[in-house]
Amino acid sequence: MDSKNIYDALRTKIIHLELAPESVLNLSELADEFGVSRTPIKEVLLTLQAEEWIVRQGSHFIVTPLSLERIREITEIRMVLEVQANIWAMQRITPPEMDELLALKERITNFDASSGNQAIVDFDSEIHHLIFKAANNIQLVTMLERILSHYLRFWLSAPRQIETRTFFAEALELIDAIVSKDEEAVRECTIKHVRNSVAEIMGTR
Repeated sequence: MDSKNIYDALRTKIIHLELAPESVLNLSELADEFGVSRTPIKEVLLTLQAEEWIVRQGSHFIVTPLSLERIREITEIRMVLEVQANIWAMQRITPPEMDELLALKERITNFDASSGNQAIVDFDSEIHHLIFKAANNIQLVTMLERILSHYLRFWLSAPRQIETRTFFAEALELIDAIVSKDEEAVRECTIKHVRNSVAEIMGTR
């Protein structure tokens, strides 16, 4: 297995909480798991550390802890970048991308009380990814994708079941605002969505 596949596998495990926050990553055990030497594992861990998925603690690497201060800092950045990305998406979205977005809107009806949190947040990420891509700015997409992935860890750490009607209501509003080219509505929907996301994570909504 090459380094890219190992990176993708470990990053996914961290995001999906298969590797719990603050759990220790053992180089030898990971090398055995992926059938490689310790060297490529260490290279991957250094990349994950640079992206803040893991931190170094003495001679060990541990999965980055979840903290309210961290989510506050991420939210400040997200509030600025996501508003601009969504406005650019509204302005720059292509007809094929618009068709994809409307198809995703239709799929929202597939989710109900029986849907698991994992499936719900993964689909929400799919919606965000398409809108970010429509903004047509690779650097911005890269930053926002990473921010959103960090958010997913907080969402999935919540013990409560996500209520789909409330959860997807803001996504539906945003899609409608993009379709109607209503910049003020796009701005308001995005700000409300980010604020409510934090409130859900903290259990204050």
